[in-house]
Amino acid sequence: MNEKPPPVRIVLAKVGLDGHDRGIKVVARALRDAGMHVIYAGLWQTPEAVVRTIAEEDADWLGLSLLSGAHMTLVPRVLELLREAKLARVKVLVGGIIPEADVAKLLAMGVQRVFGPGTTLDEIVAHVRNSSEAAHE
Repeated sequence: MNEKPPPVRIVLAKVGLDGHDRGIKVVARALRDAGMHVIYAGLWQTPEAVVRTIAEEDADWLGLSLLSGAHMTLVPRVLELLREAKLARVKVLVGGIIPEADVAKLLAMGVQRVFGPGTTLDEIVAHVRNSSEAAHE
């Protein structure tokens, strides 16, 4: 019998002081429409609050949206807290306005993928789906 894996659980959050959330809400809808269980943590989250949400929701993924320019401070802190909480298995995506020079640095820190302006919703959904299916094989 071929049992279907449970839906992917993904927490989406805006960390820091950035108050622009239209993009992350559109991404949340696309992921939900693709059958994923999406938990939107909301605006102005601290790295500590985001990691607590990941633990409480037993999430497989974390999607962080940053438009404020604080990505090189906030993302490393979230990654550190995930490791400390024994949640390093959680795959982290970053979206927003990220300078090209910082993308490689974020990937080297452990971010799985960085999505910038112009990324299609289909591309985001396909990446999460394909990476999740590969993990279950």
